[in-house]
Amino acid sequence: MTRERWEQIERLFQAATQRPVTEHEAFLKENCGGDDSLRLEVESLLAGPPSGTPGAQSDPAAGKMAGPYRLLSPLGAGGMGEVWRALDPRVNRDVAIKFCGAQFSERFGREARAIAALNHPNICHLYDVGPNYLVMELVEGESPAGPLPLDRALQYARQVADALETAHERGIIHRDLKPGNIKVRTDGTVKVLDFGLAKMAGGTQNLAPHSATISMDQTQGVILGTPAYMSPEQVRGLEVDKRSDIWAFGVLLYEMLTGERPFEKPNVPDTMASVLTVEPDWERVPVRARRLVRRCLEKDPRKRLRDLGDAWELLDDGATAAPRTDRLRWAGWIAAAAVALIAAGATWSGLRSRISESKPLVRLDVDLGPDVSLDLTGVQNVLLSPDGTRLVYVSRDRLFTRRLDQSEAKEIPDTQGATSPFLSPDGSWVGFYGHGGLRKVSLDGGVAITLCSTSAYFTGASWGDDGNIVASLSPAGPLVRVPSGGGNPQPVTEMDRTRREVSHRLPQVLPGSRAVIFTAHTSTTGYDDANIEVMTLADHHRKTLIRGGTFGRYLPSGHLIYVSRGTLYAVPFDKDRLEVQGKATPVLDHILYSPMFGSAQIAFSQNGTVIYRAGESEYGMVTVQWLDSTGARKPLLARPGRYLNPRLSPDGRRLVLSAGEGSVRGLWIYNRQQDTMTALTHSEGVLRLPIWSPDGRFIVYREQGGISAMRADGGGEPWRLIKNENDQVPTSFTADGKRLAFYQSQGAGGVAGSDVWTVPVENDGSTLRAGTPEPFLQTRFDEYNPSFSPNGRWLAYTSDESGPYQVYVRAFPDNGRRWQVSSSGGLCPIFSKSGSELFFLNQDNQIMLAKYTTKGDEFVPERPAVWSEGRIAMMGVPFWNYDVAPDGKRVIALMAPDSPQQQRAQNHVIFLENFFDELRRIVPPGK
Repeated sequence: MTRERWEQIERLFQAATQRPVTEHEAFLKENCGGDDSLRLEVESLLAGPPSGTPGAQSDPAAGKMAGPYRLLSPLGAGGMGEVWRALDPRVNRDVAIKFCGAQFSERFGREARAIAALNHPNICHLYDVGPNYLVMELVEGESPAGPLPLDRALQYARQVADALETAHERGIIHRDLKPGNIKVRTDGTVKVLDFGLAKMAGGTQNLAPHSATISMDQTQGVILGTPAYMSPEQVRGLEVDKRSDIWAFGVLLYEMLTGERPFEKPNVPDTMASVLTVEPDWERVPVRARRLVRRCLEKDPRKRLRDLGDAWELLDDGATAAPRTDRLRWAGWIAAAAVALIAAGATWSGLRSRISESKPLVRLDVDLGPDVSLDLTGVQNVLLSPDGTRLVYVSRDRLFTRRLDQSEAKEIPDTQGATSPFLSPDGSWVGFYGHGGLRKVSLDGGVAITLCSTSAYFTGASWGDDGNIVASLSPAGPLVRVPSGGGNPQPVTEMDRTRREVSHRLPQVLPGSRAVIFTAHTSTTGYDDANIEVMTLADHHRKTLIRGGTFGRYLPSGHLIYVSRGTLYAVPFDKDRLEVQGKATPVLDHILYSPMFGSAQIAFSQNGTVIYRAGESEYGMVTVQWLDSTGARKPLLARPGRYLNPRLSPDGRRLVLSAGEGSVRGLWIYNRQQDTMTALTHSEGVLRLPIWSPDGRFIVYREQGGISAMRADGGGEPWRLIKNENDQVPTSFTADGKRLAFYQSQGAGGVAGSDVWTVPVENDGSTLRAGTPEPFLQTRFDEYNPSFSPNGRWLAYTSDESGPYQVYVRAFPDNGRRWQVSSSGGLCPIFSKSGSELFFLNQDNQIMLAKYTTKGDEFVPERPAVWSEGRIAMMGVPFWNYDVAPDGKRVIALMAPDSPQQQRAQNHVIFLENFFDELRRIVPPGK
């Protein structure tokens, strides 16, 4: 249901309630204009909430409707009324509906919709707001009850804190945090419920007198919350801020650790007095967490912890450090894994004992959980720590880690926008690309550190045991060395132009840091036909190890492995002489392979355990779909392909996109009316990213060494529009076609972040000619994806100036002011041509919509809301993966295929234990 439709229903409902019941039928017949669906939806609202709800007008049984929702069964009663399980038949989804005794004010509905924009994995999503009810995500699970083991309590607390911090950044305070408003699902995911609703209610009319949540009007303000979890300022009826949530978080953590509430007394007055005067029994709190809980429960809010993002620095990690072990423990995975060699009734400990003796290959197929969606791009997105005890992976553009002896993963803080991770030799740090730079962060948490600037086309790195990182910072360039403490990149390799090499990528620094293995790619081959090279770092002596493969890796088993056409090959390798011995042998099929990067989704530990993602050639495959605001899809290009940057022609009848295999990609035009796909170009060694000229006659695209243009009908030869050694990507024309916006890398070869530029363009109908490019925005930050408004007065873009990528708008020409539109991440802004609306992507790959108004030189954006619940394929910064239709009512989007193999590849990994032993049996090492 669109927002406009629901607002129409709501207006009719409110108008009908002002009339006698006997007039409802005639009123709706007159005002619904023959729309029976509209009439029925309003009538279902007039029927009222279920019985027992304060203010109910009737007693509907299960099966009756509340708006478009069919009630199924009651779930319980709370301070705001009754909660029901219901079905949304439009998307066949069960939801939870909370009915309130009074009608919501217009302000409440507006603020509740703002809460609905809180898209976070640990926040129960608010789907819809009715006249007197809220429609929420149905969360199955139990509330946390202490005492819990320290590690589990901290795992739950981290997820709660992450949810609160995200809300606080949006100016939303929960004000009623307690175990009853928290659910822990069976997979260990924590969901915080009723986010901000206590704050939004703002009075007593919505609260039942028997509720544990109380509301008392005071001269100084409103006391709202649950007494045992109230902060001192709440008890006093003073104005509260996010520090009251931090207090409640401290009470919650105390309760999870000890099994007791620190301030609860037999009655409400004594409990509230205890909050003001009593100190908790600190001896009951484990030493490791005591300092954190103390800072949360400071009675003076000025002394209290101010931001939950800083909470984990207060943990005293040395107090209860667990002894390290090199033995791989699988206990947390067994329930989800299919273990190939386990006989009925055998225990895992017995099996491990026998494995230690005979060391057969053991395969485990592991489902990482429904909330995991491993990214479609990146060099690697699943890693094993060197000691084989920890998993690190990229899901929905963020990094997570999970110990193999535990059943729950945790998000690594400060890693939004992360791709292509790699680990330090001791496994304590993870490096990655993010926010325009090569970064690193401790696996135990903390702030990510930027080591150097790099292109968004980062193509791999390896952390040597000498403290240096060898990396490929651009898709077309040599390898460089970066100190692990940060510093300027220094060249390591040199391109062999006699071989027509265009990139060195996917490095692995060998033990001892005396040499590096890498993939050398030429302009005439795909990665399956690339060379695997080795070079000594001291004297830069280089030799070819393998012709016809990519992603070379040395294993401690004494082998070099590499990938060709989805098959893993192994060949004996002498790491002292740096040479292969004998012929390569295929050892593993169906490795998920990335043609965009030339990499494979496989990683190994030093103890012989391997993890990989299985799949045919579907990695990176997407479909092109129409998507509307209800989440409904309709195929445009249903056959999966490796598509990038789909852009609709100005009249919406044609589609241009980049498609192909590996680095050999071309531009294609799809004609919707004729259902034909026509090749415009075939690219070698460069990824062309196209846009249309406003008259639909020309295609302008990224080219190696600048920006080129060609006729959209394929006639004639392409010509160079702008020449520049720095990487340039065109993204938007003004409506009159006289100005082109593009982003340009800050260094040659795309080895740094990007700035926004524009250039004047002349169009005589037969050709385009560009003038002198002019910088629009040059900063030390990373700016991408500029997009002109329909009238050309405003320019939206993506920047990481505040940390995570966000969407900003500036006047054009720039007057020095800028307005931030997104708050929870933003990429790829596109102005609608049909109205004052700005589309963009949030951090969960959902399309967001921000309406705006302009007043002179003021740009006034409204708070963004999710435009569609559907998540589109994440193709990585800075690629476009959607475009808005000319009428602004739907978009074309790249979507992951619905095939079982593709869906399975999103959250399944395969573990192979004792792989090195198996490899020695198949391919005996050389002498």
